Amino acid sequence: MPAIDLNSDLGESYGAWTLGDDLAMLKLVTSANVACGFHAGDPTTLSATCSAASELTVRIGAQVGYHDLAGFGRRFIDVAPRDLTADVVYQIGALDGLAQVSGSAVEYVKPHGALYNAIVHHREQARAVVAAVHSYDPTLPVLGLPGSVFLEEAEKAGLRTVTEAFADRAYTPEGTLVPRTTDGAVLHDPAVVAERVRRLVVDHTLEAVDGTVLAVTAESVCVHGDTPAAVEMATAIRSLLDTEGITVEPFV
Repeated sequence: MPAIDLNSDLGESYGAWTLGDDLAMLKLVTSANVACGFHAGDPTTLSATCSAASELTVRIGAQVGYHDLAGFGRRFIDVAPRDLTADVVYQIGALDGLAQVSGSAVEYVKPHGALYNAIVHHREQARAVVAAVHSYDPTLPVLGLPGSVFLEEAEKAGLRTVTEAFADRAYTPEGTLVPRTTDGAVLHDPAVVAERVRRLVVDHTLEAVDGTVLAVTAESVCVHGDTPAAVEMATAIRSLLDTEGITVEPFV
């Protein structure tokens, strides 16, 4: 029977500012992309998120991003490759320490926001992220968009690559994500999102904003934890996949 990993961006609260319902999401997903303090998350929040993930046997991934708390990591930064490599190593190490104290460990790496989108095409930054992961732990898998230069460079470096799709984001006809500044870039209807995931797993297709049918093979599907209807969407996805006999489990 088909199977899919369900991941979510978590640990993004900061101090008195609460974003999303991490505990509810951790009961629904199989992998948690936990912020590392650069785009979101403070040490106490990240520690609590890692502890909850460990207790619920949810795999922890380091969600690394630009050093951009004010912009939530959603603004491109023309950072030098050497600096970006150091930033990513720093973030993985910080989260891994908190994860290990909680009885777990960082088991994969996924770039966040503007960095994720930049390294679909920005080869220098893609190589910088790959260099960071490889130098920290060459056995760590990396998540990325199918066809991205990031996954291409990761494969060249011998890293395990995991193709990812997005349940709650609109796609361009070219297979990239519609910018968040565009109306309709984020989907909110749980039933629509659940059916998109079912179609992705069963038929390996997604529909772009212009109606183009995209061929997409993904091992993991993301539901953003900061989307207002995130819990409802993840619940609908799990329910529909269970009905269809599709297993939700961590990628191998």
